[in-house]
Order: sequence, then structure tokens, then C-alpha cells
Amino acid sequence: MKLSFTKMNGAGNDFVVIDNRDLNTTLTKEQIAQLCDRHRGVGADGLLAVEPAEQGADVKFRYYNADGGEAEMCGNGARCFGRFTAQVLGTQQKNLSFETIAGTLGAQLIGDEVCIEMSDPFDLEMNAPVEIADFEFPIHNLNTGVPHAVAFVQDLEETGIVTSGAAIRYHDHYQPNGTNANFVEIIAPDHLSVRTYERGVENETLACGTGITACALIHHLLTGTPSPIKISVRGGDDLSIGFEANENGTFSKVTLTGPADFVFEGEIEID
Repeated sequence: MKLSFTKMNGAGNDFVVIDNRDLNTTLTKEQIAQLCDRHRGVGADGLLAVEPAEQGADVKFRYYNADGGEAEMCGNGARCFGRFTAQVLGTQQKNLSFETIAGTLGAQLIGDEVCIEMSDPFDLEMNAPVEIADFEFPIHNLNTGVPHAVAFVQDLEETGIVTSGAAIRYHDHYQPNGTNANFVEIIAPDHLSVRTYERGVENETLACGTGITACALIHHLLTGTPSPIKISVRGGDDLSIGFEANENGTFSKVTLTGPADFVFEGEIEID
């Protein structure tokens, strides 16, 4: 089967994106993993598919990790999805809505950047009972569309992102589905540097939108830092997390703003 695709990246988090509004493309988990393979495929952290909306939004958002498994949400992917959707729809509108497993989201196009209106986070757990070898920092949990563990460390460069990240991701506390692991260094009160180990990719990625969102919100709970909070990611970009903090410790009107770039278009033969 010959598949047309677009390669995009959001802050270094890269994706294969396809237009499947006619629902003529059905990919197996193995085929998606083949497409995302960096040696034998296009190479990506995941695959995005545009499908017809079912509940009144503009389109439906489907996201698959590099291992071929479908996930609820991806913040950097959502920004790329928004720019790609505006292009394939041929629309000049700056606001789009799309349905995800995590709920209906909104996207506002601002030049080359996209602002995503995130779903309300849930499953907050501060100081989780999670201990891993050779790691002394408290771990906090928050679901921002997908589950995230967040740990504030003293030096990101000295932190074993892959070893500690994998240990957290597979810890019994997060079974059976596991979690993503984020490591944070405070640069300034309103500026964080974040590195993320992503489940499904099973490695560090250059950025994770839902992950940095969780980090910013946990940082607010620990320090009281107001919105917006600037986040620097491994890919070299800076993103911004906006939010409204409620008195009961919950959040609403959470936004993620950052770049969404087209890389190239192509066709690939897949088995």
C-alpha cells in the first residue's frame, strides 16, 4: 500500500501526519510502528490522523505512539494537527475544534505557532508513594490528557533521564498502563527546563506538550507561581503554559502555546 503523508514537528517532537477524512486508510499497529521507525520508515515519535468528527467538532484527532498503540492525547501533536487540518481543509479560519479521546479541544492559529485549549487535568497526586533506585526526589502525578509523573531535580544534565524515566514508567504504582516521566529544573520562578521520557516511544523525546503542561501546573501548586509559565524543552524551543488555578487545587482554561512546523511531504510503500 502506498501512503501519502506529511512530516511535522512541534518543538522537536516529530510526527507522521495523514489525511484520513475519507476513512479509506486502515493501518495496523505493526504498520504504524514501521512508519515511525527511524531506520526503516519515515521516522517519528508518533502518527496523527485526521478523521471526520462524530460529535460536532471540525474534525476528529487520532494519535498513535511510535509503538503503534493509540493514546488519548498529545499536546505537541495537537498543535501540528491544528496547522495540518487548517491546510487540508483549505480554511482561513484561525480557530478549529477537534475531538480526542481526552475530550474536545480547541486550537487557535497564531502565525507559525498554535495555542491549544487543553482539557481540564485530573488525578492529581502530590508526593506519590513511588521510590526508585538512586533517585531521591519526590514524584508528583497529574493527568493532562495522558498520565504524567513529575519530579523536580537539581541538575537535569546529571539526571539519568532514560534509566530513571523507565523505572518510573514501569513502576507498580502506575500499572497496568504505565505513565510518562518528566524531570524539571527551575531556571527562574516562572521559567522551567523539562526533559521527558515518553511511554510508547520508550525513550527521551525532544519535547512533550502534555508533559510540560503537567510540570507547569505542579510547579504552581508547589510555589504559587502565576500563569503563564515558560518551559524550555530538549529540542531547543520555548513554550508557554497558561491556566486558571481554582481554590480547590484544580485547574481550568489550560492552554499550551508553541511552534508547529511542516518538514516535508512524501509517499511511502508499506507492507
